Order: sequence, then C-alpha cells, then structure tokens
Amino acid sequence: MKIAIVCYPTFGGSGVVATELGIALAGRGHEVHFITYKQPVRLELLNNNIYFHEVNVPEYPLFKYQPYELALSSKLVDTVKLHGIELLHVHYAIPHAYAGYMAKKMLAEEGIYIPMITTLHGTDITLVGKHPFYKPAVTFSINNSDVVTSVSSNLRDRTLEFFDVKKEIQVIPNFIDKSKYENSYTDCKRTLLADENERIITHISNFRKVKRIPDIIHIFNNVQKVIPAKLLMVGEGPEKEGAEQLCEELGISDKVIFLGNSNEIDRILCFSDLFLLPSESESFGLAALEAMINKVPVVSSNAGGIPEVNEHGITGFLSDVGNVEEMSANAIKILSDDAVLEKFKENAVKSAEKFDILKVLPLYEEVYQSAYKKSLEQKLKV
Repeated sequence: MKIAIVCYPTFGGSGVVATELGIALAGRGHEVHFITYKQPVRLELLNNNIYFHEVNVPEYPLFKYQPYELALSSKLVDTVKLHGIELLHVHYAIPHAYAGYMAKKMLAEEGIYIPMITTLHGTDITLVGKHPFYKPAVTFSINNSDVVTSVSSNLRDRTLEFFDVKKEIQVIPNFIDKSKYENSYTDCKRTLLADENERIITHISNFRKVKRIPDIIHIFNNVQKVIPAKLLMVGEGPEKEGAEQLCEELGISDKVIFLGNSNEIDRILCFSDLFLLPSESESFGLAALEAMINKVPVVSSNAGGIPEVNEHGITGFLSDVGNVEEMSANAIKILSDDAVLEKFKENAVKSAEKFDILKVLPLYEEVYQSAYKKSLEQKLKV
C-alpha cells in the first residue's frame, strides 16, 4: 500500500511515533511518504520504500502568520496525484487532520477518493484542542476523519469528554521496536558521567511546563542527600533555563548534567538506573516506555495514560501529581538496594515488551485495509 504520513518532524512523541511507524511499515513492503516541513529527526536515511516531501511555505508580507495549513493541503494533493498515494495517516488533529480534510475534498473534485486516518496523541486534545479558538476545528477534523485512533484509553476518554465526537475512537497504543535494544552496548561506561558508587537518574522531555521540571530537580535533590547520584536532563525547551537556575540555588549544579536534544536516547538510558516522569499530563508516556525497554524503572505521576505503561510496584511507582516527597521516597526505595533495583529493571523490560512494534503494527495495518476497502466502495457508488 502507498501511504502518506503527516506529522511534526521534531523530538516530540507524536513525531517519533509517526516516524518509527513509517519505517516499520516500509520494512513490511509498504511505500511510505513523509510529508512535513523538514525531515523528521528519527528518519536518519531514506530507502526504496521511504520518501520525504518537504512542505514549503512562501512568505508574503500580506500575511501576519504564514498559512502552513494551505501549503500542507496543497502539498498533499500534489503528492497523492504524483505518487498514487492510497491512504493518508495524519498524526495530530490540528493542523494535520484539518489540512488532510481539505486535501481530501480537493481530490474528490477530481474523482480521487482517499481515506484519512487521524491519530490523536495528546496535547492536540488536552491543551491546544481545548482552546475556544481551536475547539470547533478540532471537533470538525475528528468527525470528518475516516478512522480515528488514540494512543491510550485515557486520551480516548478525555477526547470524548471534551469534544462532541461522533466517530468511534480505536485505541492503538504507542510502541517501541524491541529488536533495536536486544544488543546492549559494550561501551556503556558509566564512569564517563558518574563515579562507580553513584546512581544515575534520567529525565527526557521537551521541557515544557506540563513536564513539571522543578519537581524533577527537587526529587533528585532529596535523593542525592541520601544516595550518591547524578541527574541527566535530556532535551530542550522553555523550562530548561529555570531548571539550571534552580540547580544553582540548591547547590547541586555539579551533580546535574544538561545534555540537550539527542538522537542517542538508548545510549543515554544505557547509563541510567532510574527514570523520572512527574508530568502534570501525559497521553501515554512514551519516554517512560523507552526507559523501560532499556531496563530502567520509572518513578512517575499517575497522570493521563502513564498508568497504562508504568505498573505501580512492578516497573516503578506512581504518585499523585506534585507529590514530590512520595516520589522521592519511592526513588530512594528503588535505588538504595541493588537486589531491589535489579528486580525493578527486569520487570521494566518485561513489561515494555508488551508494546513491541510487531504486536502493534498489525493493528494499524488492519485499520488501513478496512479504511481503504471502504474508500473503494465509496468510489464505486459515485
């Protein structure tokens, strides 16, 4: 099948999932076309089944904000016609589903009927989508998609709560590629970042307010008072500068390492003993899953879809949002005993394997086939 994938090309979870999905689909013989404003960060190289089409937005003084949605919908139309695309899979409700709908309507005018699958990832619903300015457009885009999927049960339920959705929402969870982690690094030298007696705690995100970055610093500060430790902070975002200042105020700057964005997440997690994710909201918790497949237990909030990934008392611990003291105590509980830590590590990787892409990919292929069949039936009726 010839599939067009529309996503954000950045380090965010939706872009990562969309890219990894496309790569896996190409590996199974599908022809995959990525359509976005720059090459996705996880799309390291193209092959015979993977193509990238850049969306260019010409700048006109007439516009205060350049119309990306128009450029994207036009690019979708051109790509579908030029390459015979059979199905659109858009990740994120706006602007992607909105642009996808416009492309579908333009193509229908020329007798081309193409199904659109919309995958909801999180902030397109819980943050951006709830804004009064965008809510009507989000509702319209969801209801006019041929198929709608959600990355967690929690996100599906919140979507149905926030919006007047007429479409059925199918839950297809986020995933990891287990095969990429089967050969552990032989050069995983922890001494590059910490002393032999120090535990390594890690956080990876886009450093937005919803990630509660100060909570991470305070949790680590409590832990390092009891257990020798280092904190690795991976990512970039608006909360990073404040986090660095907080470390200075607490006198722990020498124990916290800010690594910025990285394409070597698995190599970083190779060093880690514990992952912190105290977010105020998470649609799924992909960062936690990536930690777990790397044998890293998780101390997190119980927000959103995180409990669907992190099993309390098994792969880590869950606490109410903002309960820094309990999260600190749970972290110390895991890190203070080698045998306990090893058990949590084993449980983490075992649980993560349930989300292997080989188990999730067939769910998407089934959705694709069903949607494509219905589009053929629609074409025959016209």
